[in-house]
Amino acid sequence: MVFWPGGPGGAEGVYTDMEQWTRIRLALREGQTSKRELMRQEGIHWDTLQKIQDHPEPPGYRMDLTRPKPKLGPYLEVIAQIIKDDKSVPKKQRHTATRIYHCLKEMGYTGKYTQVKEAVREIKRVSREVYMPLVHRPGEAQVDFGYAVAKVSGVLRKVALFIMALPYSDAFFMAAFEKECSESYWEGHVRAFEFFGGVPHRISYDNTRVLVSKIIGPHERELTDGFLKLQSHYLFQEHFCRVRRPNEKGVVEGMVKYARQNFMVPVPQVKDLAELNAMLAQKCRDDLNRRLRGKGGTKSELLQEDQAAFAPLPPSRFDACRKQPTRA
Repeated sequence: MVFWPGGPGGAEGVYTDMEQWTRIRLALREGQTSKRELMRQEGIHWDTLQKIQDHPEPPGYRMDLTRPKPKLGPYLEVIAQIIKDDKSVPKKQRHTATRIYHCLKEMGYTGKYTQVKEAVREIKRVSREVYMPLVHRPGEAQVDFGYAVAKVSGVLRKVALFIMALPYSDAFFMAAFEKECSESYWEGHVRAFEFFGGVPHRISYDNTRVLVSKIIGPHERELTDGFLKLQSHYLFQEHFCRVRRPNEKGVVEGMVKYARQNFMVPVPQVKDLAELNAMLAQKCRDDLNRRLRGKGGTKSELLQEDQAAFAPLPPSRFDACRKQPTRA
């Protein structure tokens, strides 16, 4: 039972659940039953009926008027101005709530410190998202695409860089392609799985159209046939970041930047993409000898724990190409 506290004029409304709320709104829209008859059938007050008509869902209790602040009210603009002016000075020299309270006392404020502290907190309050630190377990991976330039056969051109990173060990694989498309995603996965010697059990992605045909919810996606074929072959679990939340796969985001600055500077000069990919694969192997700060071993040592959590490679290699029936 859900209780609606005081409506206009002190009326109270009672309704059972969201199902009844929706049923009443549908009846109001169809107009087949009079409002008076609807009130009698549902056992609700007129004011409650008006609220149901005005709101798609129960808004909860709301004060009609804010509580008066006779002592602090005249000084709220002063507090707001102090906080605004503080933005141009170093953080260590900004006003605290205590210092603002003493300033107001000098101006004639006769109230208590608690009111000032609450007012300062409310003015400073901003809506900000809280990011929880992610725990990276062995056997998980993240995939992303980046872009860089390379001189291929004497021509400076942009290439698409496929990167698969393992957050636990910080090992990563990188390959260059003509562009970001289904075939490059397929081939990038195949080469990465062979490079790491197994298949991660969970891989995180962006919401690229190559993989996602429709976004249904925060993490629910309608996947493309091409991605489903790849997933069916290697049998890994997919995880798609929320829209505009690349921080959910921040490891590979950082790897894209690192690889571009360290592997693609100076601009490599190669005869074709095969030579460039051979060079990038060797750099990825050399990078396994690095030991990052805070890690318990080198990337190569931690990679063994990742590999222990991997699924084995399937007997056959995925054919990373489009297949279309035709007639000769």
